[in-house]
Amino acid sequence: MELSFYGAAHEVTGSCHYLKACGLHILVDCGMQQGPDEYENQEIPVNPAEIDYVLLTHAHIDHSGRLPLLYAKGFRGTVIATEATVDLCEIMLRDSAHIQMFEAEWRNRKAKRSGHPGYVPLYDMNDAEGVLKRFRSCQYNEPIRLSASVQARYVDVGHLLGSASIEVTVEENNQTRKIVFSGDIGNLSQPLLRDPQYLTDADYVVMECTYGDRSHDIPPDYAAELAGVIQRTFDRGGNVVIPSFAVGRTQEMLYFLRRIKAENMVQGHGDFPVYVDSPMAVEATNIFRENGTGYYDQEAMDLIRRGINPLGVSNLRLSVTSDDSKAINDSGGCKVILSASGMCEAGRIKHHLKHNLWRPECTVLFVGYQAEGTLGRIILEGADTVKLFGEEIEVRAEICQLSGISGHADNKGLLRWVQSFCPKPKRVFVVHGESSVCDLFAMRLRDEFGLRATAPYPGAAYDLVRNTCLSEGVQERVEKPSPTRRASAVFQRLVDAGKRLAIVIRHNEGGANKDLAKFADQINALCDKWDR
Repeated sequence: MELSFYGAAHEVTGSCHYLKACGLHILVDCGMQQGPDEYENQEIPVNPAEIDYVLLTHAHIDHSGRLPLLYAKGFRGTVIATEATVDLCEIMLRDSAHIQMFEAEWRNRKAKRSGHPGYVPLYDMNDAEGVLKRFRSCQYNEPIRLSASVQARYVDVGHLLGSASIEVTVEENNQTRKIVFSGDIGNLSQPLLRDPQYLTDADYVVMECTYGDRSHDIPPDYAAELAGVIQRTFDRGGNVVIPSFAVGRTQEMLYFLRRIKAENMVQGHGDFPVYVDSPMAVEATNIFRENGTGYYDQEAMDLIRRGINPLGVSNLRLSVTSDDSKAINDSGGCKVILSASGMCEAGRIKHHLKHNLWRPECTVLFVGYQAEGTLGRIILEGADTVKLFGEEIEVRAEICQLSGISGHADNKGLLRWVQSFCPKPKRVFVVHGESSVCDLFAMRLRDEFGLRATAPYPGAAYDLVRNTCLSEGVQERVEKPSPTRRASAVFQRLVDAGKRLAIVIRHNEGGANKDLAKFADQINALCDKWDR
């Protein structure tokens, strides 16, 4: 019974934890790294074709984004997630594949002109479609039997539509261990979503600490604060550009904007246009509208019962095509532009920044976490210029942040969540935070609350029966950028296919001799064709 860490260990993004128990190979999340690596990534120590389950806490790409890559490498197990998470992954993983393929096409055009080697996407649309067929939905609090000795349960954690903490109970060699994976712990009193539910019983806890070093401000009236930003910007004759995650934060902004317009909180600018410039955000908004029951909080459900769409904004303009997007900056008048990505790393937001950052009458309003090293963080920390599409753009617009708004609990919320366990867990693993924050929060759990807390490094592994460390992982920081994926990645994909073939052969042990002989003939024929 072993637990090891292969993502978001001393880093904020790329969550991935590996549980080996009762003959099962289980991943909890399989997320994509966003921003530069702080530590050398470690490979999961098992062939993806041998992984039986991925338990997915929620749909955000830093928790789900490498699932298509896992499929490309041979994974054919089952991904379990709540119904809303399944629906959101349907759009998010396809969108991620599209971005991967588009980036490869763009890089390869440049490589062809310069004579450099080709670039291979991390995965393609076939991989995204393939892994989506492996998804199985579940309900909150539904017991999920993974085997005779392993059971899982998903509990609402209030971070995103369908987000969950996952409780895994393992019985092995007359030993029972309960492991709770927090996922991303939601903030209290978020719009639309219910507050996090608290678990009380666990031997081991794996918990995030994104805001483990700070407290959110006393929650303001978000709609009033947003209205104030819009008012002063429009009075200057500018646009309000909001880099906003397409899933979750965009819908919260629409929730506030509906109220702003309904209560006429912005004066003198009529029914101003609100643009949602992200095909994925448009699709996600529809999913939010269709999945209110079972996920929305009381306030949102009360609006629905009164016949009011909580996300219904007047003069809302949905931008789907690239021509729609280009037309936004060609249109006159003051406007609010919601566009992805939330950290300004990719997508259409970069075009809107190019058109608005240099204009002192405009405002760029950040409404979500900006990871270290991302363009959003660079702008928020006061850069004078940024490079967009090869052009230096002067930062003259007002740069501000909607105070207090976050989908993550602050340090008080994190402490409230972990202190709900009684008796105290045998060990708490602190993950999903900047390196210094992981260490700081783990130290606080030890010194102030008497918990045995550890901040594991990439590749760290623990024996859950003996509560001992098997490997400390890699603790050296990397100073080099992530390597470019060259055409040799295609050969690696062939190697991964070979590994999967070996596993499939083992799965056929004990089969009928006639079938095994046919299988062997097919393999030999394939080898004869390609042996060079």
